[in-house]
Amino acid sequence: MSFFLIKMDFKGRDIISIRDFSKKEIDHILNYANKMIPYAKGKKYEAKLKGKVLSSLFFEPSTRTRLSFETAMNRLGGRVIGFADPSGTSQKKGESLADTIRMANSYSDAIVIRHHQEGAARLAAEFADVPVVNAGDGAGHHPTQCLLDLFTIRAEKKGIKNKNIVLVGDLKYGRTVHSLAHALALYGAQLTFVSPVTLKMPIEVINDCKELGVEPLQTVSLDKAVKEADVLYVTRIQKERFPDPGEYNRVVGSYKINIELLKEAKKNIIVMHPLPRVTEIDPEVDKTPHAIYFKQAFNGVPVRMALLSLILGGKL
Repeated sequence: MSFFLIKMDFKGRDIISIRDFSKKEIDHILNYANKMIPYAKGKKYEAKLKGKVLSSLFFEPSTRTRLSFETAMNRLGGRVIGFADPSGTSQKKGESLADTIRMANSYSDAIVIRHHQEGAARLAAEFADVPVVNAGDGAGHHPTQCLLDLFTIRAEKKGIKNKNIVLVGDLKYGRTVHSLAHALALYGAQLTFVSPVTLKMPIEVINDCKELGVEPLQTVSLDKAVKEADVLYVTRIQKERFPDPGEYNRVVGSYKINIELLKEAKKNIIVMHPLPRVTEIDPEVDKTPHAIYFKQAFNGVPVRMALLSLILGGKL
């Protein structure tokens, strides 16, 4: 699949929410990420960010997002400082988020932040002169995950428009699907939201999709929705987001993706997951051609390489 790049300046820009970007801008990022694949695999090397320093501030646990950002920066010749556990930082002494950001700002050329509080990344951007990238803020936004998801769907299904995409699981607290629903509607995908009644997609996300010309279907029945799906995007029921443990216990295990379920689906359906998974996808699915989630996770490297290169002015 061939994509062409047009000149577009992202240097110094914050990456806080996918809603801050037009479809044309998203296309540019995805096209640039496509060029980055051989660099992400180590088959080519260009130290375009040599001398640049990235502050990686992870106030919440992360495996794929943190490591892929670090890999992306290293693949481009830059360096990474930061922390993966705030218990070893001055936050434990009472330092404010604003002051932590001011310090990171003085040490680096860009900041990547994951935080449990919604809006933390946008707040960080107010106190930083260098570009800030949101790596997930509570139940709010996760723009780089959204971009790699779009990149994956576009590559695997040869486009996004009119594709039937089913989002299933925790749609209330899942920041990943909040960002993704907006972007998919922007591209004209057909959307189906599958969740327990208590974990329905927030009304503001649904209204946002409608404003973009897409009327999402909502159901609790995965068996029915999967039959027409081109993409099955599965999310974990996130225990850490629930204010009431009892509510979590009532819905955990609501959906299970297994071989039997996929027998009822289209032969070329792909199964995606932002990971980590717990029990929602049977490991037997890993062996099928439907399972794309590990390739999806790798795609975080070229996408984040593209973003870092663009906002720091490194050109290939």
